Amino acid sequence: MKRILVTGAGGSAAYNFIESLRNNPEKEKFFIIGTDMSPYHIELSNVDKRYLLPGVKDPNYLKKLNKLIKKEKIDFLHCQPDVEVDFLSKNINKIKTKTLLPNPKTVDICQNKMEFNRILKENNISVPDAFHIKSKRDLKNGMKELLKNNEKVWLRATKGAGSKAALPVKELCHAEMWIDYWKKMKGLGYGDFMISEFLPGKEYAFQSLWLNGELLMSQARERIEYIFGNLTPSGQSSSPSVAKTVNLKELNDLVYKAIKVIDQKASGIFCADLKTDKNGKIKLLEINTGRFFTTSFFFSKAGINMPYYYTKIGLGEKIKNNLKKFNNIPSDWYWVRMIDMGYKLIKKGRWTSKKI
Repeated sequence: MKRILVTGAGGSAAYNFIESLRNNPEKEKFFIIGTDMSPYHIELSNVDKRYLLPGVKDPNYLKKLNKLIKKEKIDFLHCQPDVEVDFLSKNINKIKTKTLLPNPKTVDICQNKMEFNRILKENNISVPDAFHIKSKRDLKNGMKELLKNNEKVWLRATKGAGSKAALPVKELCHAEMWIDYWKKMKGLGYGDFMISEFLPGKEYAFQSLWLNGELLMSQARERIEYIFGNLTPSGQSSSPSVAKTVNLKELNDLVYKAIKVIDQKASGIFCADLKTDKNGKIKLLEINTGRFFTTSFFFSKAGINMPYYYTKIGLGEKIKNNLKKFNNIPSDWYWVRMIDMGYKLIKKGRWTSKKI
């Protein structure tokens, strides 16, 4: 039985990854060890053993990670948090087990949303118009330019997941106060923010698995509603409460071209976020690499278990499947989920509720 180590196992994204391994199409059994910084949420994780591991900024992080790898005879390591993807990709030769991490340069580009936007724009990839905010002057000029053709702009941190420090704004004073707040409360200031055109249309997510520059499999979905989105200033959060599968050639082609621009020899996980502008054109917002989306079990349940195939490939094994590069699940399969209520996969038109 292969022994798999999953870091960040107390988070919902790792939970989905582990559920995918537990429910794989070959009914293969895994012994899964989970780590987290906190002793609380990891108690919910469906792992066989739990360990506390310090953050990557701890000087003993790598030493303790390798100690655990040796102690538990780990065959493959999957790191879910972005900070660990970044750190471990840069220290790949020091990890005492197998991984399937992207090139560290690729990780750097994808984790800097402004740099990512710049590179793709230079290569004629459809991305939102955006400006790096290094000063109040940059903010004023950038907002003036974007508001010529947009009702509002999207202000956010250049690094971080979960729509970190994101806010839709119409007024310069609101943007200035928002940056001031984050500066005083969280240490983020000018230089750490960007603004871009606000895209009001549909939002999509594209999950894919690559090896040595070849796309092995992928699937896209549309985010319909968000967990606690009604409580946020933007009306959305980073994780959907309702999503559905979509198969759109324009979307597939856009992400494929973008990933090839970022990394000609892409390997591992590449997950993209996209939205449509006021004219219905799809634009690429960002790519998260090295880790899965929060709801990866959605696709696993619907018929394409990427976490399982990723793990098998990372172990150096061949995979048996007839999956395609694109469109592996029919459109309009809905994934409905909510905190403390579990999840449900349901096809459009098969709703059990009835109108009075």
